[in-house]
Amino acid sequence: MRAPIGDFDHATPAPDSLDELTRPVADAVRHWRGGVPADRIVYVDTEPEWADTAVFLEHYGKDLLDRSANCVVVAGKRGGETTLAACVVLSAARVDVNGAVRRQLGARKASFAPMDTATGETGMEYGGITPIGLPSAWPVLVDSAVVDLPYVLVGSGRRRGKLLVPGKVFAELPNAVVLEGLGI
Repeated sequence: MRAPIGDFDHATPAPDSLDELTRPVADAVRHWRGGVPADRIVYVDTEPEWADTAVFLEHYGKDLLDRSANCVVVAGKRGGETTLAACVVLSAARVDVNGAVRRQLGARKASFAPMDTATGETGMEYGGITPIGLPSAWPVLVDSAVVDLPYVLVGSGRRRGKLLVPGKVFAELPNAVVLEGLGI
């Protein structure tokens, strides 16, 4: 199969690559109910040491910068309560944690979640967290620019491999909220 974006040696529909995904991501693909069929989500095999955005682009093509997104875990705090959420923004942007995220979560303070919290709560590897397969109660805040793309490259749950996902899928994820200006 040829990847819908990028130039990758190995690309397969995600339902045929469940063994390459972490359990939460594989379970989400296995039980997929979105408007876009699960086989339109594509797994591409990539080197784990090249997982971070800057290094990834050096090896797989700088043209992917405008078609790649990062998924980060944030923690919003109000009173004694902490709300974990995921934020998905284009790789060239940064998450507006102190503005858009804080307001959307109704938090007094918001920050990036510590690495051990992000990996422990998601069951995914740091540097590979993806919005597909997150805990069902979490808000998933998605920048509108991500939803507008035909395909978006995002983590697969592991540092090895990426998912190529139709942009509109992100708006259909459980608890997804599409926000203008989440990525700045």
